[in-house]
Amino acid sequence: PTYLDIAGKQYPGVAFGNSIDGIDDASVKALYEEARSCASVNAFTAAAMACRKILMNTAVSKGAKENLKFVQYVKFLSDNNFVPPDGKEWVEHIKNKGNDANHKIEIVSKEDGEELLYFTEMLLTFIYAVPARFKKSAKVDGKAAGQEQPTK
Repeated sequence: PTYLDIAGKQYPGVAFGNSIDGIDDASVKALYEEARSCASVNAFTAAAMACRKILMNTAVSKGAKENLKFVQYVKFLSDNNFVPPDGKEWVEHIKNKGNDANHKIEIVSKEDGEELLYFTEMLLTFIYAVPARFKKSAKVDGKAAGQEQPTK
């Protein structure tokens, strides 16, 4: 059900961001949708904490060992080229804002929460959606993904 208050505000609100195709790890997909759902009910601190956790789960889904220090997961993503060019600063931003939400007595603002979700969406798109779409496109074109076709 949806509730509209007297001022016209909708509860729950619309989930922020977009669903992402191609996420092949159930925990990453669930955490991202959880973060979006948190934002839809103005739970931006919880959304920020989920975005931070997405970094760890993504690193593990891409081959990092479990039980590392959190900074090692972020380093793994960067060192293994899962962070797009010029993206290291905004991945660090997700980590730092998520750390603040997790370890400090503060509430994450709507603006910060939506910003973290946006950066998280872009990271997951780069890591999961773009490669999945390319593989699908390559199959449609009759080519094996990553293989060059002979020239005439």
